[in-house]
Amino acid sequence: MAADIIRFMDEKNLTMATIGGHGFGAKVAAATAAANLDRFTGVIQYEGGPLEHKYYEAYQELDSYVKFAASMNLNDMEGAVALRTID
Repeated sequence: MAADIIRFMDEKNLTMATIGGHGFGAKVAAATAAANLDRFTGVIQYEGGPLEHKYYEAYQELDSYVKFAASMNLNDMEGAVALRTID
């Protein structure tokens, strides 16, 4: 699909573009732009998101914080005790 987009751009003499898509089209847009950085000025994604979250550093860091917080068992503590535990 990315090749089709690049072929269309070549046929229409488009050297640069901003690409976008919805759902699966957003993933195609992101993959096309990532493979052709010199042809795209930006990517607009609607309900598409990254191809796979778990490979992104920010996701891995957030996931580690969530797992750590879950292991603290703060639900059964009073507010002040929970705050001291977090500090």
